[in-house]
Amino acid sequence: MAARKRQSRNKASDGGERAFLAAYDASAFPHPSVAVDVALVTIVEGALRAVLVRREEHPAKGAWALPGGFVGMDESLDAAAARVLATKVGVEGVFVEQLYTFGAVKRDPRTRVIAVAYYALVHPGLLERAPLNGNTVLAELAVPWRGESGGDVGAVRPEGGRLKLAFDHAAMLGLVVLRLRGKLDYAPIGFELLPRHFTLRQLQEVHETILGKRLNKDSFRRRMLASGRIRATGRREADVGHRPAALYRFARRTKR
Repeated sequence: MAARKRQSRNKASDGGERAFLAAYDASAFPHPSVAVDVALVTIVEGALRAVLVRREEHPAKGAWALPGGFVGMDESLDAAAARVLATKVGVEGVFVEQLYTFGAVKRDPRTRVIAVAYYALVHPGLLERAPLNGNTVLAELAVPWRGESGGDVGAVRPEGGRLKLAFDHAAMLGLVVLRLRGKLDYAPIGFELLPRHFTLRQLQEVHETILGKRLNKDSFRRRMLASGRIRATGRREADVGHRPAALYRFARRTKR
């Protein structure tokens, strides 16, 4: 008897909710738009760089922005970030992590737009087929602060000269650098910027580029070898004009 009463109450509750949802008017409340912006970061010639796209429409026409777009009604945030990378940069299957949500009321003059920022890390070889042209560049990041101070980060075009960044994307890039520096010693971030097999010198250069400072060679190597995060491959560099260095791999690297 008690079970039948509970079932009856549950059916009544379900029916009430269905009726409520059928009559619900979502347009009765204002809705902000939601976008994703993705900082695709790599290292080229000892410099931290990110892909930027020149805006061809207002607002901020002519300024440079991170690849981004509005989130579809039937699309998850992660799926939207992956779509942006695939359609605007031609990159798929890379490390992507949600960074932060930017929700200042007037960050976009069109309407209330909440932007969920992501960052993606890639080896520069994966960008060889990316559409880097007059409207898409791999800009060098100009970090004006040391350590984990934080703050806006600028961008410099490949041939030199500062780029005007759209919206709050200087703050997004600043937070990317801050995140990378903060996680470098305990997360496998640096390995995503390297080829599958790498030398200790290459690994050190990645750390120095992200941190913006030189590191002691001997202490860095001891720390990396003792960390358990890298394994010797038993192989050495090939076709180099110096003594070939030993090659290593990340111990817990997942398949791309």
